[in-house]
Amino acid sequence: MTINDIKHAKIKAWIEECVKMCEPDSVVVCDGSQAEYDRLMQKCVDAGLATPLAKKPNSFLFRSLPSDVARVEARTFISSVKEEDAGPTNHWIDPKELKATMTGLYTGCMHGRTMYVIPFCMGPLGSPIAKYGIELTDSEYVVLNMDIMTRAGEKVWQYFGTDGDFVPCLHSVGKPLNNGEKDNGVWPCADVEHKYISQFPEERLIWSYGSGYGGNALLGKKCFALRIATVIAREEGWLAEHMLILKLTNPQGEVKYVTGAFPSACGKTNLAMLIPTIPGWKVETVGDDIAWMKFGKDGRLYAINPEAGFFGVAPGTSAQSNRNALEAASKNTIFTNCALTEDGDVWWEGIGYPAKGKLVDWKGNTRDALPKDKSPKGEEFAHPNARFTAPAKQCPCIASDWESPEGVPISAILFGGRRPSTIPLVHQSRDWNHGVFLGSIVGSEITAASTIDASQVGKIRRDPFAILPFCGYNMGDYFQHWIDVGNAAQDKDKLPKIFYVNWFRKDENNPDLPGGFMWPGYGDNSRVLAWIFDRCDGKDNAVETPIGLMPKEGALNLDGLADVYKQQIPAITAVDKEGWLKECKDIRENHYPKFGKHLPKELTECLDDLEARLNKA
Repeated sequence: MTINDIKHAKIKAWIEECVKMCEPDSVVVCDGSQAEYDRLMQKCVDAGLATPLAKKPNSFLFRSLPSDVARVEARTFISSVKEEDAGPTNHWIDPKELKATMTGLYTGCMHGRTMYVIPFCMGPLGSPIAKYGIELTDSEYVVLNMDIMTRAGEKVWQYFGTDGDFVPCLHSVGKPLNNGEKDNGVWPCADVEHKYISQFPEERLIWSYGSGYGGNALLGKKCFALRIATVIAREEGWLAEHMLILKLTNPQGEVKYVTGAFPSACGKTNLAMLIPTIPGWKVETVGDDIAWMKFGKDGRLYAINPEAGFFGVAPGTSAQSNRNALEAASKNTIFTNCALTEDGDVWWEGIGYPAKGKLVDWKGNTRDALPKDKSPKGEEFAHPNARFTAPAKQCPCIASDWESPEGVPISAILFGGRRPSTIPLVHQSRDWNHGVFLGSIVGSEITAASTIDASQVGKIRRDPFAILPFCGYNMGDYFQHWIDVGNAAQDKDKLPKIFYVNWFRKDENNPDLPGGFMWPGYGDNSRVLAWIFDRCDGKDNAVETPIGLMPKEGALNLDGLADVYKQQIPAITAVDKEGWLKECKDIRENHYPKFGKHLPKELTECLDDLEARLNKA
């Protein structure tokens, strides 16, 4: 297929305009076939950009430049017409100014390269919740990853028709090859100051320049599925969320679906692929990162996973923390910035076993392995943000209905952060608006390990709904949208129940607790999921407290739990009055004021109510 074969006039004209601006040597319309994938991967191997892995069938390792290893939030822009519409938590540049700057960068940027045209679908093909896009890119790495992460290629064209909606996504690594230059094994990208990851909400347009890495370049992921999708969802009355989706089955064979929003390093993917420790319960994965939710005909919220793969953080992934993720990435997988072993496998810190012999680290240096599976910070063999891109269908716990076009009905929504104090193991909101309040205050405590600024240690880094870096408009208006969705429900009783969980309470003074953690986490989180499952059925297993509904004494299944953790249950299921009053003060003085007049009055009312209940207790 060529550009001339495209029947959609608007898509064809946009591609031609971009070709004229970027001046690629050639243009290829991707068909999404295995033959195309193999050909492009071989091109990367021949260029020294990819290394085949002898230990993992059809799997390859890429190494980026140290300047291009993660999302660059400081270079990510919500370029709405009005700065106020981007809000206080997004970076904003006037769209006319930004387009002028980026047009200058794009002009001739694909010299010596091929422009690939990737038609793709976010969500199961033909789903009423799915959306469609076209990404133009000069990166084979992007094409290969988009093949795994989305439904891409020739099969998508029928859904565009001749005039269907699409999100145009333009990407360039920003490294033209002039005068016969070659990459010669050097990851192509631009300098940091020339990286721009730009979203234009009113036009539903994405322009990305200068980075070849992850969410900066795979434009179906955070750029489309969250930043642009949140804008579309607000306009159309649904929810585009940074949430896992899991399928929970109890011993009686009853099923419920749960979504969950957690900031980074809070065990989100691990929860999505959890292996329960309580007999008879089963957890299956629908999605590990993003959920799109719309009301169904029966008045319930139905969710799809808009992605087709996992773009998972490798370090810390082990047989203990997430055996299912390891199995999902055992073949047909792209690894980025992991270490390479002598026998042709990948390795990373926290994989659960020490490496042997010599390793090639993520910077390409050969070094002697350490006699443990951890490395000193700054000397890691794998970059802390090293990734694996694996097809979701390979996950051993993938749910049979994970690609259901109608989506799956959601019974519960979880919020959580990494909080060593104050926040209990689990509590439930009293109603929808109280649940929105809980989502709006999500955060993690800053530790000495996560900052070089000692004055920040102990403060709360708020990440409302775990979507702060990914919301395409003013976060105050986003809170209001959640309240509006609750008000739009035909039957309030059919709305998902909302819970706040915290796996990370600590008692540093107890030498019997590994790492000081008062709860073992991982598979034992199934004990909390079981309580939540019963709460969704209205089981009498909760007590009213000033902060919401909490487990009755004896309501959590603790069979088989180690005694050291059983002893912590009274402390982690109690209300820390002083801690919560301090929390209220921080929200009132430091968090909510950021949103000014855009903060919904309902959230201020929830805060007032919480403070009043605590003072009465």
